[in-house]
Amino acid sequence: MNKRFLHSVLFFLLFTATLFAQRIEVCTSCRISTITQAVEKAEPFDTIILKKGVYKEYNIGITKPLTIIGEGNPVIDGDNKGEIITIESDNVTIEGLTIVNVGTSYTTDFAAIRVVKSENFLIKNNMLERLFFGIYLEKSNHGKVLDNTIKGDAVNEYNSGNGIQLWYCNNVEVTNNRIRNVRDGIYLEFSDQIEIKNNKSTNNLRYGLHFMFSNNDTYTNNLFENNGAGVAVMFSKFIKMYDNVFRKNWGTASFGLLLKEINDSEIKGNIFEENTVGINIEGSNRIEYSNNDFKSNGWAVKVRGACYANTFTKNNFLYNSFDISYNSKINDNVFDKNYWSNYTGYDLNKNGIGDVPYRPVKLFSYIVNRTPETIILLRSLFIDIIDFSEKVSPVFTPDNLMDNNPLLKPIRYDRDR
Repeated sequence: MNKRFLHSVLFFLLFTATLFAQRIEVCTSCRISTITQAVEKAEPFDTIILKKGVYKEYNIGITKPLTIIGEGNPVIDGDNKGEIITIESDNVTIEGLTIVNVGTSYTTDFAAIRVVKSENFLIKNNMLERLFFGIYLEKSNHGKVLDNTIKGDAVNEYNSGNGIQLWYCNNVEVTNNRIRNVRDGIYLEFSDQIEIKNNKSTNNLRYGLHFMFSNNDTYTNNLFENNGAGVAVMFSKFIKMYDNVFRKNWGTASFGLLLKEINDSEIKGNIFEENTVGINIEGSNRIEYSNNDFKSNGWAVKVRGACYANTFTKNNFLYNSFDISYNSKINDNVFDKNYWSNYTGYDLNKNGIGDVPYRPVKLFSYIVNRTPETIILLRSLFIDIIDFSEKVSPVFTPDNLMDNNPLLKPIRYDRDR
């Protein structure tokens, strides 16, 4: 039996099942008054319509293809007793529900909605509040998490969970969700081919977005604002990071973007604004940084070591306390055709490129890395003098770390923001 014939048979069976699917209404005065009862009575591919009201239920297990749609903003209240909805079937849709009061445990990751070993799922337009974990995807593929609002009340990391978590997942779209006040807004571990776009992840305890051991993922047009730290990408490769905003991620150990052991990736068209550190880089190689804005950060880019063959081209470095921090005298990274607001060179031939190369690493940045308390001297005349001396004759900073073609005007990008 060839694959084309098998696919045709499966499609026919799915179409037939859908054609005869029934609608089951659930309300306090209906013949079926609980979600658990409706799920038990439903046949595969039936649609359950949950009417307006409050349903005190938890541990709702779905083991068959079903669609559950809320009308009039129905509320499922788990009464802090455990997990609310657990999906263990392909072709399940959960839409239009408000789910509150997920149980908290130190041994079990209770979630408002959990999807386990399932495919073709859709979690859409739900409101999740007073939760431990929000949406937890476990070994599930080819699904979508769209237009959900997740509001936690996290105070400490040890007793809070993540807004959207993916563990061993593939080919999942996470789009247009709003996540706040949880531990990590979005967390990926061992999850490949994930597309994360148009989400707002703000005011979270730890990270707005957190990657671990996940490859070939893309995140685009997301906002990461006022988190413990913006985004952490660790031990991953082939990551594309386009047109995101990393803003106001402040703290003594905070950053807009942390890269640790990342290789062969692209960071393009992003805005890093008012972060303690725009990008903190360690052990990351062959990454292309281009068309990014680094504006009013403490450090725009902090390179901590073991970073090779990276390119920084056509970026704007605007009014940062330090543009580049570098803790090694060895450099084979390329800086070319960037705009530096601190550049004071000239352009005699009027071609828009400075005639004098720009050295973005200041001696004072090197000193602060070794002795953080010296930051109080940041605006002093003494610091200007030692920076000038290092610029004339580099001793502590890499003598080949320079932009040979610094731009005289900021680059204007076509961003719809």
